[in-house]
Amino acid sequence: MAKRILIVDDENFIRLLLRRTLEDFEFEGVEIHVAEDGLKGLEATRTLKPDLLFLDLMMPGMDGLQVCTEIKSAPELSHVHVVILTAKGQLPDFPEGRSPNACLTKPFDPDQIVDLAQDVLGINVDAG
Repeated sequence: MAKRILIVDDENFIRLLLRRTLEDFEFEGVEIHVAEDGLKGLEATRTLKPDLLFLDLMMPGMDGLQVCTEIKSAPELSHVHVVILTAKGQLPDFPEGRSPNACLTKPFDPDQIVDLAQDVLGINVDAG
């Protein structure tokens, strides 16, 4: 089964930037999917069961805190590695046992995104 990355952010520019940053993984058979808000992101997570989820914290409607809490509450999604992306310096308090696996501050370093994806997916790509 192919490995999957899901990018959930309400800003089109961030979705495009992340997709471009991660595109070399597609040559290794990784599927990259995007969703433009929290609710669609949660639905896509339930359907796709991605290995790695880049999740914006501040989105209208269902925010990243709510999405992460839902994902971390679902046993069938326990394998999903959730990375919160935030422009805020401080994370909100997540319910116990429901916090993300990692947090990156915007603007993020593309090399850090690639390194994190390589570690989580166990795939080395020659990004360059």
